Amino acid sequence: MKLSKLVAVLVGAGLVAGFAQAANAELTGTLKKIKDTGSITLGVRDSSIPFSYLDDKQAHQGYSIDLCMKIVGHVQKELGLSAPLKVVLNPVTSATRIPLMANGTIDLECGSTTNNVERQKQVAFAPTTFVTASRILSKKASNINSMADLKGKSVVSTAGTTSLKQITALNGEKNLGMNVISAKDHAEAFLMVETGRASAFVMDDILLATLAAGAKAPGEYTISREALSVEPYGIMLRRDDPDFKKVVDAAIHGVMQSKGKKKPEIEAIYAKWFMHPIPPKGVNLAWPISEQLAGAIAKPTDSGDPADYAAKK
Repeated sequence: MKLSKLVAVLVGAGLVAGFAQAANAELTGTLKKIKDTGSITLGVRDSSIPFSYLDDKQAHQGYSIDLCMKIVGHVQKELGLSAPLKVVLNPVTSATRIPLMANGTIDLECGSTTNNVERQKQVAFAPTTFVTASRILSKKASNINSMADLKGKSVVSTAGTTSLKQITALNGEKNLGMNVISAKDHAEAFLMVETGRASAFVMDDILLATLAAGAKAPGEYTISREALSVEPYGIMLRRDDPDFKKVVDAAIHGVMQSKGKKKPEIEAIYAKWFMHPIPPKGVNLAWPISEQLAGAIAKPTDSGDPADYAAKK
């Protein structure tokens, strides 16, 4: 090879390497971590049916996990990776999910996490993908229909949730004299009501409905009409990482847009988990998209203000 050609090749190679280094240097935070390791870690739940849970084969699945996998695909595309990202599933609980996000153990939390203003001081959220309300589950024989009916009774909720914080505050404010119990997860909380160790379980209505539907005697339970709060759910990510959030938001926006199709992709994903039989027991929740969620799909938002999800009157 002539010297001039050799120099040209070396210079060209140097420029390519320089461009690659410059491209890598532009990456920061979570995106850099993902590209450097070739992997992304998802925080998943064991009993948040149908959002994120273990099936009868001890495999994690659910609505939120499906949405997270859409994000994974979009991240891989944005990073220009030829090889598929390694997806690591890291179990979390209501109590550990925020600390594990903050310390870098997980990159996305794919569960049933309420997005509120207080939590936004610690973490960030993708656009809202579900809207629920906090209600009271009890056995019909208990005749519990409202917070007032819980006076002097044992009431359970799950550690690290907005519901536990809420009933603890209401207990003091209204002088109800309740024995507020903290359970490690939703399954344990429901079991306490099932076995009579607690009179009621306060939690998001969709989670309560799912647990009751999968119980040995579903007909024994009732969920209050009284709603204690509106709870928008969002996939959680680290705060102060705008580049990663931009990619995550774009992925969720993508499944919420029809792009020439008759319906947005999120509607099919939603129907799979809320309008058809799901494992392990083949229960159909028959829980259609609410007016609040339909509004959040039409105009995506990551707002943590419940007022932004109020149904039209």
